[in-house]
Formats: sequence, C-alpha cells, structure tokens
Amino acid sequence: MTDALKVLIIEDDPDIVLGCEQALQLEGIACDSVGSAEAARKRLGPDFAGIVVSDIRLPRCDGLTFMRELMALDPELPVVLITGHGDIAMAVQAMKDGAHDFIQKPFAPEYLVSAVRRALEKRRLVLEVRELRRQLAQRDTIEGQLLGQAPGMQRLRQMLAGLASSAADVLIQGETGTGKELVARCLHEASPRRQGHFVAINCGGLPDTLFDSEMFGHEAGAYTGAAKKRIGKIEHANGGTLFLDEIESMPLGMQIKLLRVLQERTLERLGSNTLIPIDCRVIAATKTDLLALADQGRFRADLYYRLSVATVALPPLRERREDIPLLFEHFALQGAARHQRPAPETSAERMRQLMAYPWPGNVRELRNVAERCVLGIEGGSPPFSGTTGAAKAQPLAGTVEAFERALIADALRRHGGSLARSAEALGVAKTTLHDKIRKHGLDQGSV
Repeated sequence: MTDALKVLIIEDDPDIVLGCEQALQLEGIACDSVGSAEAARKRLGPDFAGIVVSDIRLPRCDGLTFMRELMALDPELPVVLITGHGDIAMAVQAMKDGAHDFIQKPFAPEYLVSAVRRALEKRRLVLEVRELRRQLAQRDTIEGQLLGQAPGMQRLRQMLAGLASSAADVLIQGETGTGKELVARCLHEASPRRQGHFVAINCGGLPDTLFDSEMFGHEAGAYTGAAKKRIGKIEHANGGTLFLDEIESMPLGMQIKLLRVLQERTLERLGSNTLIPIDCRVIAATKTDLLALADQGRFRADLYYRLSVATVALPPLRERREDIPLLFEHFALQGAARHQRPAPETSAERMRQLMAYPWPGNVRELRNVAERCVLGIEGGSPPFSGTTGAAKAQPLAGTVEAFERALIADALRRHGGSLARSAEALGVAKTTLHDKIRKHGLDQGSV
C-alpha cells in the first residue's frame, strides 16, 4: 500500500537531495524534492498522499516553523526532520510539537529508509481510516434518506455511492414525485462539495425574461432596473452543486449558454465582458425523454450528451410496492411528530388499499396520504375513496405477489430478521416462510 504514497523531500543542499533520492528509489519508494518551504506549499494539502522529509534549516523559513504550519494543515501528516549536530535541541522540541522522527547528519541510507517506511506506514493507515469514514458517511447519508429494500432501490444506492465522490455531472430521470431533488441532495451531501452551496432552480418556474439574469447574474446598469450587481445561480453554486430541475423547460437560447458554461467552466454576467471561472457540479433532472425532445428539435442534443455523463433512473413507486409499508410508516411517524398527533394504526385492509393503488404521484403522493392519515382526513381521497385506485388497479396476480412480498419484508424487518418470530406473526410455518423468502428474493439480514 505504501507504493502508492510519495515522499516529498524539502532540502536546499543538492548533494543531500541526491543522496536521499537515490536511497529511496533503490528501495522502490517514490519521492520528489523541492528546495524551499514556498515550493513545498504548492504540493501539500490536508490529504497529501505521502509524507514530508524536511531539513530543519531552510531558506527564508526554518523547518520547525514550517512543520508547525503543516501540523495546522493536517495534524496527522508525518514529518521527518533532517538535523545538523547543533540542532538536537531543536529536534527534541520538534518531536514535542508533533514531528514523526528526526535524522541527524550525517546519516546512513538505511536509517533514512527505515524512518521513511515507518512514516509511510503510519500515513497509509491514517488515509485508509479517513477513506473508510468518508465511505461510511456517504453510506449513512444515502441509505438514511433513500429508504427501501426493493432491488431497484438497492441498485440506486450503490450507483449513487459510486458517483458521490466523482466530479461527473449527472442527469436524473424519473416521474413526478419519485424524489429527484432528494437524490440530488444526497449526491451533494455525500460528495467532497458538501461544504459548498446546494443551489436548486426549477427551470419550469422562471419566465423567459428573467432566466438570463437568474442563471448568469448581471452587472449594475446592465438593463433598465438593474440598479446593482447581482450574482447568478450558477456563480452562487461555485464550489458546490447546481441542481437544475425540469431541465426540459429551459429555453433553447439558455441551453446554448449553459452548454458553453459546462464546456468552458466560465461565465459572463449580463453587461460584463469579464470571464468568471466556475467550479460547480451540475445535476439536472427531467421527467421526460430528453433524447426524444432532441429529435423533435425541442431540446439540444449536444446539451443532452453533455449532461448525461452519468444517468440515474429513479423507479416509480408502482415498481417497488414492497417498500410501501416501510415508506408509509416512515412518513406517518414524521407527520405525527410534526403535527403532535399519534401515529395512525394501519389495518390489513388499509394496507391492501395502499398496495393496490397505482400511485401516479409516486412517493410524494404517498407522503401526502400518510399526512392525511395522521390528521384523520384521509376518507374520500385516493387510495381510500374506492374510485381512482380501483379504476387503475394493477393485475390481480401482480398485486397479490407484491402485497405478499411487502408483508413478509415488513415482518422480517420488525422482528430483526428472525424467521421463527416472523413466521409466528404471519401465522405460517417456518418452512413455508423460508420458501417464500427465497421465492421473493428477500434477504433476512438486510430487511
């Protein structure tokens, strides 16, 4: 693992640099060298993939002062100091201040290699722990917000976990109410850009006359009424994430400008000729087939291909019916806490109605239904009105299968995956339940 790490040598004596480089390279340890602290600053950051070997006496900045600067940048970065005979007291103080080790001149190559290997091993462990923590934070963020154990949702979470740390722009496709903005926020919160702004803009909610100013901003006096400079949405998202919902509604003229921003990563405010560098991740969302719109001349094909570097398709609720009990319970508990009401009990008949309903509004509609149940005003509205749901009900066999799978998954979840207790709660034999778990592809450990 240390093969991937590098040693940065900070030393202004070319003979010592040559000796250090030869000793390390003969042992297969990658290294680089600079002659001053100023040059080293350009190479180092909080997650520098390596260690530092520095002379304690450097031009215009002594190694002890620079080491303290590095400790403030990354307290876990190993720094090995090279000292002269008269610098032992300084080296002892440096060890107290956080230096990993020190080497006294003149030193044997073997001693340098040994000290460097120990420091590299420490750095490797630190970076591995940091990466695991980042992955765990991503997992907790994504799994904690995107609920459901349907295969489609499991694949979605895996895909998002892989995309989160990348810089790729993303196109989210899904019907109304499937949670496109929630997915975009999950990507932002699990990414290295989480400290930046998450700027959401609905392209269908802006008049064409305001689009230019909203997106790109303007200078004072750019047009009548522009009394002062305004930062646009794209510039405000610098260092963070720009979420463009209903991208299919963006005017064609704005699509051309957005494409240029994505390609050049610069923009100009209205009334200005100054290029402003932009560093933001763009996540676009649509409920329509953008490629079909492009074929009709209603959406730019080049923008589609630029946005769809990574495409995320969200499953509609009717294709993940086994998640309905879990989602309904989750939304009902949220609603009960918000409205200071008791959570409603869900009877078998009510659950049957929930499972049979086609959910044209998807998860958003389910949330609203749960809210109405908490408030006790669900009667007369779908899926409890007996009209809309019945008129568009799914085929009986499919509904029964989905209902059975959902009941089993819910029982396993409630009883911690215990086959015996779940079978008792469902009133079936353990062997029967085991067969049905295999039939429906359920995993006792993950429900």
